[in-house]
Formats: sequence, C-alpha cells, structure tokens
Amino acid sequence: MHRKKTTRIVLGGFGNVGSQIAGRLADDPDIEIVAIVARDVFKTSEKVKSLGMDIPVITADQAPEFNAVLVECATFEGFRAVVEPTLRAGGHVLAVSVGALSANMDLIDLTKAAGATLQIAGGTLPGLDIIRAASEGRIRSVTLTSHIHPASFAHEPFIKENGIDLGPSELGPIDILNGSARDAAKHFPRHFNVAVTLALAGIGLDRTQVHIKADGTLPGARHRLTVVSDAVELDMVSQNFPSPENNRTSQVVALSILAALRRLQGGLLIGS
Repeated sequence: MHRKKTTRIVLGGFGNVGSQIAGRLADDPDIEIVAIVARDVFKTSEKVKSLGMDIPVITADQAPEFNAVLVECATFEGFRAVVEPTLRAGGHVLAVSVGALSANMDLIDLTKAAGATLQIAGGTLPGLDIIRAASEGRIRSVTLTSHIHPASFAHEPFIKENGIDLGPSELGPIDILNGSARDAAKHFPRHFNVAVTLALAGIGLDRTQVHIKADGTLPGARHRLTVVSDAVELDMVSQNFPSPENNRTSQVVALSILAALRRLQGGLLIGS
C-alpha cells in the first residue's frame, strides 16, 4: 500500500532554488508540494505546466489556506511579501533568503506574537549546532571569512561605488569588506544569508565579524568560521560548489532545505 505523504509544503518562489527543490521532490513519497507562490501567477503557471507539473500557483496571501510549511525561495526584495501572510496566520516558514531579515527584524517579533515558526535552514554553513550550544554559555567572538567568486560581485553597487577593481582577484583573494554581519547584509544582501544566519545563532549582527574577499581561484564560495567561547573553540572551513543551473547559487542551498524538511517528519533527529 502506498504510504501517505507526511509533509505538505508551499514553495514560496519558483526561481533557481525553488525549481531545484521541485525537481528533487517530483517522486518523493514523504514530501508533497501543494502550491507555489508567485508574484506573476500566470507566468509561473505556464512555467510549471511546461515542466509537466500539476501544481496550483497562488499569491502569498493565499498560502495560509493550504495548511502547509511555506518554503521561502524568493529574493531579498520579495522576502517580506512572501513570508508575512503565513507568519501572521501562525504558520510555519522555512526561510532561504535569510539576509533579508537584517532589514525586517520586526518579523521575528511578529513570529513570536502570532505563535508562528520561522525556521532557518543552516546547512550551507559549518558549525551552527556548536554555536547554538555555545550561546547557552558565553561566546567571546565569532568571525566569518568568506571567499566569493568575483562574478557574483560584478553588478553589486558597493563594488562600483567604492571603485573596487575585481581584476586581480582572478589570481588570488582581494579584500572587499571587513565589518560586521550587519554591514555584510546591508551591502551584499543577496550573498550573505550565511552571515545573518550565523549572527542570529550566536552573538548578534553587530558583534559577529565578517571578512569578505573576492577570489577567482575557487570553484565556489568558501567560508571559514572561527568561534571563541568559554566552552569551546571552533575553526571550520566549508567549500561550496555552484549550482549547474545558476553559478551564483551553491548546490547545497536546495539540499539544505530538503534536509530541514525531513527533520519535520520525526524519527531519528541528529543535531541540536
């Protein structure tokens, strides 16, 4: 007998990440996509049909009606419009565009007031479980050093406004920004979901230090995380590989969402 699907989700966006998730869940017996949120319902409906999928395309305001986990796969600009209706309705949101929270911190208060759940999938960054454990005690410092391919920075206003020449980065890393997680999210909101996730798990946006470098010698983003606390010291490096569909997105982003969804099904749970 076919086992009933146990987790219902609404995809909050159908770009690169949303499409990857949909493709991987096409024949999954445990997770069902019941709807897709889009700003342009007609255009997205045509895309969904062209991929042979029979899934309704809806607006963000309709998402709470489906009694499902909203998996936000939008953009920095579209983040609030996608997640707010579900949060106000007391629903469950699994967020990808976490960098947008730095400009919408009131959504955290809204989540608590509405009895909702705002979950951040942290599979793109090493060491989050140990940071959350350490934050129960005293963390002295958290530093994130990120090497990003220069192609990802090519059209960023910060690069142009500060006259940064990315050419030398093809031969080795060059400094782009040294500051806080809040600075990283402000100047590079599309790239530093990791910095905001790290800050929220640990010592906050202003105390979390971030060093950003452009580096054309690497296949994708490389993150080095250093933590000093009373209970533990941590030094970890992760090398992410770009998505074949969009080299500005790491392959592990979609996989991180899938791993987070599987935790919702109970059974053996690994991680704090």
